[in-house]
Amino acid sequence: MPNYRLLAISGSLRKDSINTHLVNAFIANAPEGTTIEMLDWSETPIFNQDDEASFPAYVTALKEKISAADGVIVVTPEYNRSVPGALKNMLDWTSRPWSQSAWKDKPVYTAGATGGAVGTALAQDDVKKFMHFNSALIMGQPEFYMTGAPAKFDEAGTLIDEETKKHIVSGLTAFAAFIEKVS
Repeated sequence: MPNYRLLAISGSLRKDSINTHLVNAFIANAPEGTTIEMLDWSETPIFNQDDEASFPAYVTALKEKISAADGVIVVTPEYNRSVPGALKNMLDWTSRPWSQSAWKDKPVYTAGATGGAVGTALAQDDVKKFMHFNSALIMGQPEFYMTGAPAKFDEAGTLIDEETKKHIVSGLTAFAAFIEKVS
Protein backbone atom coordinates (compact mmCIF):
# COMPACT_ATOMS: atom_id res chain seq x y z
CA MET A 1 0.00 0.00 0.00
CA PRO A 2 1.24 3.51 -0.72
CA ASN A 3 2.10 6.03 1.97
CA TYR A 4 -0.78 8.30 2.97
CA ARG A 5 -0.74 11.80 4.43
CA LEU A 6 -3.90 12.30 6.46
CA LEU A 7 -5.31 15.36 8.11
CA ALA A 8 -7.22 14.99 11.39
CA ILE A 9 -9.72 17.48 12.73
CA SER A 10 -10.78 17.57 16.35
CA GLY A 11 -14.28 19.00 16.46
CA SER A 12 -13.67 20.49 19.89
CA LEU A 13 -11.74 23.65 20.66
CA ARG A 14 -11.62 22.79 24.37
CA LYS A 15 -8.06 22.56 25.73
CA ASP A 16 -8.52 19.18 27.44
CA SER A 17 -10.97 17.69 24.95
CA ILE A 18 -11.28 13.91 24.85
CA ASN A 19 -11.81 14.23 21.08
CA THR A 20 -8.46 16.01 20.75
CA HIS A 21 -6.96 13.24 22.88
CA LEU A 22 -8.52 10.75 20.45
CA VAL A 23 -6.96 12.58 17.47
CA ASN A 24 -3.60 12.33 19.25
CA ALA A 25 -4.23 8.60 19.74
CA PHE A 26 -4.87 8.24 16.00
CA ILE A 27 -1.57 10.04 15.35
CA ALA A 28 0.33 7.87 17.86
CA ASN A 29 -1.15 4.60 16.56
CA ALA A 30 -0.93 5.25 12.83
CA PRO A 31 0.30 2.17 10.99
CA GLU A 32 3.55 2.27 9.06
CA GLY A 33 3.17 4.31 5.88
CA THR A 34 0.49 6.59 7.33
CA THR A 35 1.23 10.03 8.72
CA ILE A 36 -1.41 12.18 10.37
CA GLU A 37 -1.32 15.90 11.04
CA MET A 38 -3.86 17.61 13.30
CA LEU A 39 -5.44 20.65 11.67
CA ASP A 40 -5.46 23.79 13.81
CA TRP A 41 -8.63 25.62 12.82
CA SER A 42 -9.07 27.55 16.06
CA GLU A 43 -8.94 31.00 14.42
CA THR A 44 -11.69 30.38 11.88
CA PRO A 45 -13.88 33.49 11.63
CA ILE A 46 -17.65 33.29 11.94
CA PHE A 47 -19.07 32.47 8.52
CA ASN A 48 -20.81 35.32 6.77
CA GLN A 49 -21.48 35.00 3.07
CA ASP A 50 -20.87 38.72 2.69
CA ASP A 51 -17.21 38.04 3.56
CA GLU A 52 -16.70 35.75 0.56
CA ALA A 53 -15.90 38.76 -1.66
CA SER A 54 -12.68 39.21 0.31
CA PHE A 55 -12.17 35.54 1.17
CA PRO A 56 -10.17 35.18 4.42
CA ALA A 57 -6.55 34.09 3.84
CA TYR A 58 -6.80 31.94 6.99
CA VAL A 59 -9.65 29.92 5.49
CA THR A 60 -7.83 29.66 2.16
CA ALA A 61 -4.92 28.06 4.05
CA LEU A 62 -7.30 25.59 5.73
CA LYS A 63 -8.76 24.66 2.35
CA GLU A 64 -5.28 24.14 0.91
CA LYS A 65 -4.35 21.79 3.77
CA ILE A 66 -7.56 19.81 3.28
CA SER A 67 -7.00 19.64 -0.48
CA ALA A 68 -3.38 18.49 -0.06
CA ALA A 69 -4.27 15.61 2.27
CA ASP A 70 -4.92 12.13 0.92
CA GLY A 71 -7.81 11.84 3.35
CA VAL A 72 -9.34 13.54 6.38
CA ILE A 73 -10.41 12.13 9.73
CA VAL A 74 -13.10 14.20 11.45
CA VAL A 75 -13.29 13.43 15.17
CA THR A 76 -16.32 15.14 16.66
CA PRO A 77 -17.93 15.43 20.06
CA GLU A 78 -21.70 15.51 20.24
CA TYR A 79 -23.31 18.69 21.57
CA ASN A 80 -27.10 18.59 21.95
CA ARG A 81 -27.35 15.63 19.54
CA SER A 82 -25.33 17.38 16.80
CA VAL A 83 -21.89 18.77 15.95
CA PRO A 84 -20.42 21.71 17.83
CA GLY A 85 -21.31 25.03 16.22
CA ALA A 86 -17.65 25.99 15.79
CA LEU A 87 -16.95 22.80 13.83
CA LYS A 88 -19.95 23.36 11.57
CA ASN A 89 -18.77 26.93 11.01
CA MET A 90 -15.32 25.72 9.89
CA LEU A 91 -16.87 23.07 7.64
CA ASP A 92 -19.12 25.71 6.07
CA TRP A 93 -16.20 28.04 5.39
CA THR A 94 -14.11 25.27 3.79
CA SER A 95 -16.99 24.42 1.47
CA ARG A 96 -17.14 28.00 0.12
CA PRO A 97 -17.37 29.75 -2.23
CA TRP A 98 -20.12 27.76 -3.89
CA SER A 99 -18.74 25.03 -6.18
CA GLN A 100 -15.23 25.39 -4.74
CA SER A 101 -15.52 23.08 -1.76
CA ALA A 102 -12.29 21.62 -0.36
CA TRP A 103 -14.31 18.46 0.34
CA LYS A 104 -15.11 17.46 -3.26
CA ASP A 105 -13.84 13.90 -3.85
CA LYS A 106 -11.97 13.96 -0.51
CA PRO A 107 -11.95 10.62 1.38
CA VAL A 108 -13.35 11.18 4.89
CA TYR A 109 -13.46 8.95 7.98
CA THR A 110 -15.51 10.03 11.00
CA ALA A 111 -14.96 9.17 14.65
CA GLY A 112 -15.90 10.57 18.01
CA ALA A 113 -15.52 10.15 21.75
CA THR A 114 -17.87 10.80 24.62
CA GLY A 115 -18.15 10.04 28.29
CA GLY A 116 -21.72 8.89 27.70
CA ALA A 117 -23.26 5.85 26.08
CA VAL A 118 -24.39 7.20 22.68
CA GLY A 119 -20.89 7.48 21.22
CA THR A 120 -21.38 10.59 19.03
CA ALA A 121 -23.49 8.69 16.50
CA LEU A 122 -25.80 11.63 15.78
CA ALA A 123 -22.97 14.16 15.46
CA GLN A 124 -21.10 11.84 13.10
CA ASP A 125 -24.27 11.44 11.06
CA ASP A 126 -24.47 15.24 10.72
CA VAL A 127 -20.83 15.34 9.54
CA LYS A 128 -21.60 12.61 7.02
CA LYS A 129 -24.63 14.51 5.71
CA PHE A 130 -22.48 17.62 5.25
CA MET A 131 -19.78 15.59 3.50
CA HIS A 132 -22.26 13.82 1.25
CA PHE A 133 -23.76 17.14 0.16
CA ASN A 134 -20.26 18.46 -0.59
CA SER A 135 -19.37 15.39 -2.69
CA ALA A 136 -16.82 13.96 -0.26
CA LEU A 137 -16.13 10.23 -0.30
CA ILE A 138 -17.27 8.91 3.08
CA MET A 139 -15.98 5.62 4.46
CA GLY A 140 -18.97 3.82 5.96
CA GLN A 141 -17.28 0.94 7.77
CA PRO A 142 -15.76 0.41 10.22
CA GLU A 143 -17.51 2.99 12.35
CA PHE A 144 -15.76 4.49 15.37
CA TYR A 145 -17.86 5.42 18.40
CA MET A 146 -15.91 5.68 21.66
CA THR A 147 -18.06 5.55 24.79
CA GLY A 148 -16.83 5.91 28.37
CA ALA A 149 -13.89 7.83 26.93
CA PRO A 150 -12.47 9.53 30.06
CA ALA A 151 -11.58 6.14 31.58
CA LYS A 152 -9.63 5.17 28.45
CA PHE A 153 -7.09 7.99 28.78
CA ASP A 154 -4.57 8.74 31.53
CA GLU A 155 -4.20 12.11 33.27
CA ALA A 156 -1.92 13.38 30.47
CA GLY A 157 -4.52 12.53 27.80
CA THR A 158 -2.69 9.46 26.48
CA LEU A 159 -4.82 6.55 25.34
CA ILE A 160 -4.29 3.58 27.67
CA ASP A 161 -7.06 1.27 26.45
CA GLU A 162 -5.52 -1.52 24.34
CA GLU A 163 -8.78 -2.50 22.62
CA THR A 164 -9.26 1.08 21.45
CA LYS A 165 -5.68 1.14 20.12
CA LYS A 166 -6.49 -1.99 18.07
CA HIS A 167 -9.70 -0.38 16.83
CA ILE A 168 -7.74 2.71 15.74
CA VAL A 169 -5.21 0.62 13.81
CA SER A 170 -7.93 -1.43 12.10
CA GLY A 171 -9.87 1.74 11.27
CA LEU A 172 -6.81 3.45 9.80
CA THR A 173 -5.91 0.32 7.84
CA ALA A 174 -9.44 0.22 6.43
CA PHE A 175 -9.27 3.95 5.65
CA ALA A 176 -6.00 3.48 3.73
CA ALA A 177 -7.63 0.67 1.72
CA PHE A 178 -10.65 2.91 1.11
CA ILE A 179 -8.42 5.75 -0.12
CA GLU A 180 -6.61 3.35 -2.43
CA LYS A 181 -9.92 2.09 -3.80
CA VAL A 182 -11.45 5.52 -4.47
CA SER A 183 -8.28 7.26 -5.70
